[in-house]
Amino acid sequence: MNRSEETVIEVRDLCKTYGTFEAVSNLTFSVLKGEIFGLLGPNGAGKSSTLEMLETLRKKTSGSVKIAGFDLDKDAAEIKNIIGVQLQTSGYYPNLKLTELIELFAGLYNRKVDPLALLRLVNLEDKAKAKYKELSGGQKQRFSIATTLIHHPQIIFLDEPTTGLDPQARRNLWDLIKKIREQGTTIILTTHYMDEAEYLCDRVAIMDKGKMVALDAPDALIEKLLLAGFEPRKEVRQANLEDVFISLTGHALRDE
Repeated sequence: MNRSEETVIEVRDLCKTYGTFEAVSNLTFSVLKGEIFGLLGPNGAGKSSTLEMLETLRKKTSGSVKIAGFDLDKDAAEIKNIIGVQLQTSGYYPNLKLTELIELFAGLYNRKVDPLALLRLVNLEDKAKAKYKELSGGQKQRFSIATTLIHHPQIIFLDEPTTGLDPQARRNLWDLIKKIREQGTTIILTTHYMDEAEYLCDRVAIMDKGKMVALDAPDALIEKLLLAGFEPRKEVRQANLEDVFISLTGHALRDE
């Protein structure tokens, strides 16, 4: 596990209400530097509201948040400078080349970057002159992650980055996320794929109806469930259908 015990995000009693509806209720957790931290829960659990508050995109109702020592209420501009937020695919000009898009975003950050080096990091160097609209789904997701790294953020937020991808593209994106973490970046990840969270995350926070219901390493949460007497419904196998698919079709990228 490539992380220190230094806290980079500190959330205390965070709440968000919309009228009489409480979307996030007294949420308290911390994230360690260099950690892949998963925020999990069913639809409507409050994950998106929580992320948007941490990303400075939505105002909190109450509670406190500190990111890399900066207070969310007082230092929003400083926080924006040290975080990267994955854009949805609709956030890009479809007719621009990838190098042009990177240069555009670099200009917005007032940064000089090497577009080819950034594309190389996400295995898209051969698509440098391609237009964004010409990319496959997996390529678009990798490019989206590349744009979050333009200003060398300390922390990046990835909101369901592998939704809609085929198994090969999904597992290759897992490799990319781990590679980014190895460079010292802290990653906050939401996903509906539990195998993804189990593989990638150092710790996961599980939310339901706006509240935190569990927080620990995936293995520790599984062990607690087993110690409580949980019995699987069927025999546990050493492989699943996705493993069969990858074995038969190959792990290598196959972008259409």
